[in-house]
Amino acid sequence: MSVRHANALTARWTSHLDDRQSVLSGAGAYPLLALLARHAAGPARDELRAVAPDLGDLGLDGSPTTRLAVGFWSRRGLPLGEAWRRDVPASMRGELTGDPTVDQPVLDHWAATRTDGLVDRMPVRVDRGTALVLAAALSVRTDWTTPFGEGWSQPRQGPWQGRRLATLRRSDGDLTALRVARTEAGAVSLLTVPGDADVDVVLALGEPGRPAPAVLPAAIGALTGGPTLPQPAGPGVTEQTVEAFDDRPELRVATVAFAVDADHDLLRRPDLFGLAAATGDGDHFPGISPQLSVDQARQTVRAEFSATGFRAAAVTAVAARAGSAPPRHTVPKRVLRLDVDRPFGFLAVHRGTGLVLVAGWVTDPTPG
Repeated sequence: MSVRHANALTARWTSHLDDRQSVLSGAGAYPLLALLARHAAGPARDELRAVAPDLGDLGLDGSPTTRLAVGFWSRRGLPLGEAWRRDVPASMRGELTGDPTVDQPVLDHWAATRTDGLVDRMPVRVDRGTALVLAAALSVRTDWTTPFGEGWSQPRQGPWQGRRLATLRRSDGDLTALRVARTEAGAVSLLTVPGDADVDVVLALGEPGRPAPAVLPAAIGALTGGPTLPQPAGPGVTEQTVEAFDDRPELRVATVAFAVDADHDLLRRPDLFGLAAATGDGDHFPGISPQLSVDQARQTVRAEFSATGFRAAAVTAVAARAGSAPPRHTVPKRVLRLDVDRPFGFLAVHRGTGLVLVAGWVTDPTPG
């Protein structure tokens, strides 16, 4: 159930993106919102439960590729409720001294160590009035089962025309890795790039001109199935018959390497995260401590897609205040091609649960 709610949060969040390059993680924010909902009261509880109704397991325990860590720091002397102490054990808790020059480096070090340095600082900044900080760090690292070949190209047409780009190419016989979903946003070509453990990355190419807020939610919805179109009918997909040394069908993929960074202020759209009521004065989280109100909620994310694999990390934080030789003949062979040569989306998906770990949009690929 938690996976379904976390994916729904990710889909809603992506629908509010603009068409600039970005990346986000609803899975990284969901545990914090669900934990706050459990200890909230009044309108703050109602809003948070509408977004994150359960604090169930996201199914990542024991994953060889994905780590999720939660940390909590409270100001020295702040009274904490017994239920909160049970939910957040001592091993996850730290203390704020009230001196930002002492506290901020501690928080930044926690973020960096929990993400192998991919995110090197805590998204929120503390000051002498900060009563508590609650953070979650999600990190993903997977290698491809079949690496891409690396090179560079300069597209002759399209939005990347004339740019020197780091290009990735790969051929294999698994045509099922490519499918074309029929969605409310039109046809979306979905290519699954398998990781060598339990995380795959799905590249999502929509019809020309379709923006990120349309393509990404549609791609997330298509993960669980739905109507499909014949493969050659998809955006960026072509089919041809060539002369080859064998007749096994082949899927040829041409895409681009990318690295995407983003910083998100969750309080720019507090309703999306169930945090509108919690930012006003009041006793919103009596299960944690009296008279707390949220004054910061942010996420920092980085994702990298290369010839050999994918890695990503997201740190989400909420701060509150208190008050071989060729054969000798050839045969016809079916070849499907997918050319990712314009802005596209990507989803890192935990294979066992279907949890979307990170989602993003690429407009500015890595230069060649």
